Amino acid sequence: MKSPKIVDIDQKLVIGMKSRMKHGEFQKIVSLWKQFMPRRQEITNAINREFIALQEYNDSNNVEEPFDIWAAVEVSDERHVPDKMNSFIIPEGLYAVFLHKGMDAGKTYQYITTEWLPSSGYVIDNRPHFQVMGEKYKNGSPDSEEDFYVPIRKL
Repeated sequence: MKSPKIVDIDQKLVIGMKSRMKHGEFQKIVSLWKQFMPRRQEITNAINREFIALQEYNDSNNVEEPFDIWAAVEVSDERHVPDKMNSFIIPEGLYAVFLHKGMDAGKTYQYITTEWLPSSGYVIDNRPHFQVMGEKYKNGSPDSEEDFYVPIRKL
């Protein structure tokens, strides 16, 4: 796996649907996207055709703690938030961006946490993690590509 790009992003405003889950409850991710995708056209101010999957973890680092997941798109403003959807601001900050190929996200996260992070000079910061699924994303395909954004700060 290649080294990530280190980028300083501006805040991003997203609109979407969220759900609460614990680690390992992958069916909740599938269920959330099944609810969101038929309604994505209701978001009339999306700034591109990309989708954002976002994880809002608690500060505790306790893997037993539930956390919020989002199925969303980036928008220009929050003047129109469809019924049963919410807006969220991804704060500005430093991110390591990893190109993820295929469908095994666990393998990518294992590389990030056990190989890249310990020797990187960075630690994970307490901001949302998110994935951007653009035109090369193909759900269920080994040829699928997406970008994993991991919030970081200098040691």
